Amino acid sequence: MCRWLAYAGKAIPMSTLLFQPNNSLIRQSLSAQRSIVPTNGDGFGLGWYGDLASPGLFRDTMPAWNDANLVSLAEQIRSRLFFAHVRASTGTATTRLNCHPFRHGPWLFMHNGKIGGYSRIRRELEQMIPLEYYNRREGSTDSELFFFLALSYGLELDPPTALARTVGLIEQVMEANKVDEPLRITAAASDGNRIVALRHSTDRRSPSLYFASGAEVAVLEGECRFTHGQGSVLVLSEPLDEVADYWIEVPESHLLTAENGVVDLRAFAPAAPACPVPA
Repeated sequence: MCRWLAYAGKAIPMSTLLFQPNNSLIRQSLSAQRSIVPTNGDGFGLGWYGDLASPGLFRDTMPAWNDANLVSLAEQIRSRLFFAHVRASTGTATTRLNCHPFRHGPWLFMHNGKIGGYSRIRRELEQMIPLEYYNRREGSTDSELFFFLALSYGLELDPPTALARTVGLIEQVMEANKVDEPLRITAAASDGNRIVALRHSTDRRSPSLYFASGAEVAVLEGECRFTHGQGSVLVLSEPLDEVADYWIEVPESHLLTAENGVVDLRAFAPAAPACPVPA
């Protein structure tokens, strides 16, 4: 299982959250505390929003803890909204194109989890992606497939409905093919203005997901400090330190939306696709 974080708020150097906390994302790449797989060394990626409508993207297959370029980039790049991901493969190849986040237009997407029986149902699910999106598919992961299915169902216009229909479709195909393995998801998407994050599974054993918020965030002596107020939101696989007061766990089968520093948390349920995905 992978580890990831998404930040929105006042522009800060990405290194503030990637390297400085006691349980930073880079430390998690080597020794995650709340994952069934402690080491996440099958590549990493950064996605960030700056002056352009389309986000920047940097991905590599090196373990995140062993890449000097990542240190230098994270120190120099300041962003008001960024994604960071360290990967533990669930079966697909360790290649740059399979590293998260994935990008389409102004959207970023990253994922932790697995579509149960993916190797058995991959072809069927891929055939349901419209050609305009399928031709932009670069890798072979179930995560990227999930992203393009969500785009097919209107992620850009209505993220909650698109995610509900995407999960509903996948669960429908899994059931039709008698897949016993669970579907497990923690995922995040952004258009540069909001973060939408999902925690869901078919066996009630979703990967962990937390959030914290405040006016601003800083790291002092390895601990994250959030000032009172609204403005900054951090959504992530596991807390960056042991200060329990800051970190709120996202419940099983819930959808989180963060926009303008305000967090909305609501129950999530899969929805049957209203009609076949257009070809």
